Amino acid sequence: MARSIDRDLQRFKRIVRGKVRQNLRRYVTHGEMLGRKGREVVSIPVPSIDIPHFRHGQKGSGGVGQGDGKVGQPIGRGQQQGDGPGQAGNEPGRHLREVELSLDELAEMLGEELELPNIEPKGKDVIKSKKDRYTTISQTGPDSLRHFKRTYKRALKRQIATSEYNPERPIIVPTREDERFKSWKSVPEPEANAAIIYMMDVSGSMTDDQKEIVRIESFWIDTWLRRQYDGVQRRYIIHDAVAREVDEDTFYRTRESGGTRISTAYKAAQQIIRRDFPPADWNIYCFQFSDGDNWGEDSEDCLKILVEHLLPVSNLFCYGQVESPYGSGDYIRDLRRVQDEWENMILSEIDGKDAIYDSIKEFLGTGR
Repeated sequence: MARSIDRDLQRFKRIVRGKVRQNLRRYVTHGEMLGRKGREVVSIPVPSIDIPHFRHGQKGSGGVGQGDGKVGQPIGRGQQQGDGPGQAGNEPGRHLREVELSLDELAEMLGEELELPNIEPKGKDVIKSKKDRYTTISQTGPDSLRHFKRTYKRALKRQIATSEYNPERPIIVPTREDERFKSWKSVPEPEANAAIIYMMDVSGSMTDDQKEIVRIESFWIDTWLRRQYDGVQRRYIIHDAVAREVDEDTFYRTRESGGTRISTAYKAAQQIIRRDFPPADWNIYCFQFSDGDNWGEDSEDCLKILVEHLLPVSNLFCYGQVESPYGSGDYIRDLRRVQDEWENMILSEIDGKDAIYDSIKEFLGTGR
C-alpha cells in the first residue's frame, strides 16, 4: 500500500508536469532552458505554487474591523496609494522553482501537444551492433570478474570430497583450481539509427536572431528524433558562397559575410552521406535553414542535386526559411516547383520565434 508521502510526491509531479505542458509553447519558442541543458535532463523554471492564506496585521493598529475606519483607508500596513516615496519592504517576492525533466519526458510532451506520430523507419534501417553480455562461467579470468558464489561452492565440494571439511570449524579456502570467473559473449543486437545533417546559411544576411531560431528548433528536433531511434548521429554544415563541415559549437556561433551559394551545402551533404551513412543502413534527415537569398542561377544546380542525390536517400528533407530583413526570400519558391513530386520534402516559413512551434509540427508531423 502506497504511503501518504509517496502519493503526495506523485501528485506534485503531476502538477509540475501539467504546468510545464501548459506553458510548453513558451518554452519551445523562447528556449530559456537550453542554457541549463545537461546530458540527459533539462531544468525548466515554473512558478512557485503558493497556498492562499490570511495575513494578519499588527494587533491594535486600528483600521477597518478594529474601531472606527474611513472610506478608502488601506487595510494592510505600509500600502501606498498614488505617487510618492515608498518604504523598504520586508515581504518575499515571487520566485521561480526549477524542476528537472528528462529529455524523454520533454519529447513525450512535445509529441502529445503537437500530435506527432511515431516515426516508422524505412526498409533497410537495421544495423547490427555487438553487445557484450555476461552469460557464461569460465575457469580463467581477471580477479575483478571472479564469481564468489561459484568459487565458494567449488571449494566446498572439493573439501567435502577429500574429507578436508570440518563442520565444527567450517573454514573454506579456495585454491586456484576452484576459482570461477564471469565470462561474456558478444551478442548482435539490431539498432535503428538516424543521421541528421544540419545545413545553415551564415552569409551576411543571416543575423544572430535568425541563428537563435535555428538553434532552438534544432534542439527540439534532436529531442524528438533521439526518442524515436536508439542511435542518432549529427553532422553540421555552414555555408556562404562556400560550404564547410563544422562541429556543433561552430555551427551556432559562426558569423560570416559574403554571398550565398546553397548548392555548395548540398554537395557537402552528399559527400557526408557517401562517406558516413550508407542509405541502405541509415535513416537520413536533412534540415536546411536559410533566409532564402541565393546567388543568380545557383538555384537550378540546387534542384538538380536535390532531385538526383539527396531526396531519393532521405527520410525527410526539411527546409526552414527564416525571415530576415536582408534576404530576398526567393529560394522557397524555387523549391515549391518540385515539392509536389516528393512527399519527403517539407517546406516551412519561420517568421519569428513564435513560429518555431508550428514549424516543428510541419517538419515532424508526417511520421517519416
